[in-house]
This record gives sequence, structure tokens and C-alpha cells, in this order.
Amino acid sequence: MSDWAALQSQLGTTFNDLSLLQQAFVHRSYLNENPDFKLGSNERLEFLGDALLSLVIAEFLFKEFGDLSEGELTKLRSDLVRQDSLARLASSLGLGEYLYLGQGEEKGGGRKRSRNMACTLEALLGAAFVDQGFDATQELILRLFASSISVVRQRGQASDCKSQLQELIQAERQERPVYRLVEAVGPDHDKTFWVEVMVGGETLGRGSGKSKQAAEKDAARQALERRT
Repeated sequence: MSDWAALQSQLGTTFNDLSLLQQAFVHRSYLNENPDFKLGSNERLEFLGDALLSLVIAEFLFKEFGDLSEGELTKLRSDLVRQDSLARLASSLGLGEYLYLGQGEEKGGGRKRSRNMACTLEALLGAAFVDQGFDATQELILRLFASSISVVRQRGQASDCKSQLQELIQAERQERPVYRLVEAVGPDHDKTFWVEVMVGGETLGRGSGKSKQAAEKDAARQALERRT
């Protein structure tokens, strides 16, 4: 028999409705062989958890990395929520031990299958949302993903040229770099922006991009490269 109290202790949360937690582990194959089982499959909870996880991670990245482009943010989010990442986290939590599986799925290694692990984790988050609401589930997600987020944070900060340049300039001159739009070339739907980054009237770098933000980042990168 599954030790649901131990699982909740590991997760750092207590469900008001234990059946919701249990349903998060019901694989469709189990119901095919046990049609009278009291709970439904975890697929609807998985659907909800998938959307919720994407939202929470997207909001975190948006707030954490104010200088990254949409494409860069999308890449970081994908790294966190792709199937193999979720499966590794689910396996580290031992979620496979709690699965309700049909005999065929069991014999086929269903407790370790990557897709099953990822879907179960998403269903668990969906169940937590139904049981406890958004704020509590958001805290659960950020807690469970803390280690993965730490790795992503380091990677995102390493690619944030503007932040690196600002830290260097403030340490050396106790000033902040200023970004100045030099020109914007091309039609409205396909402009190229040119930006200079300056300190005390001195131009440190000049960059271009398809948005002002991208041009500022390129200018910061150019400034950093000149210093090496």
C-alpha cells in the first residue's frame, strides 16, 4: 500500500482531499483492467498541471531576466518543462512507486517510462491546484524546481551582458551605463535599431538588433568584448 503521508511530507504539502492526490497517479491502463475503480485517470489533472506549470515558470523567468528576449526566455522555459526534465524530477521524488498501472504497463517498465513520469508530475501539480489553489501550487512548483531553476538562473545571468557590464562599471566608476538610440533603419515591420552604450560621455560599445532591447544587449556585448 502506498504511503501517501510520506509522499506529502516529501512534497512539503498536505492535501485536503487525499483522493485528488491519489487520482494524480492513476494511469489509464489501470482503469482498463479495473473499470470499477473509484477514481478517474490522471489525464485531466495532467492537462491542468501542464498549463499551470508553464505559467508559473514563464512568470518566474519574466521577472528574473528582464533583459532576455522572448526567444531566450522561451528556450529557458523549454529547458525546465520539457519531458525529460520533468521525468528526472519525478524519478528523483520516487513518484513511479505510487502509480496505479495495468499489468501490461507494469511489465513494460511503466513505472520508469519517461512519459509516465512527466505526466504524473504534471497531474500532481494539477491536483494540488484543485485542492489548494494557485498560490500554494506556485510555491510547490518553485520549491520542487529550485535546483533546476538555480542552474537556469546561472545560465541566464551569464548571458545577460547588460547586467555584467553594469556590475563592472559600477564597481570601477560608481556610475551606471546609459543606452542611447542612435538610429532606426528600415520599414516599420522590419526595422534595425542601433544603440550606443555610454558612461560619462564615453562610448563603450555600439550594437544593433531588431528591437531596442536586442540592440542594447548587443552594445553591452561589444563593450564587454573590448575590455577583454
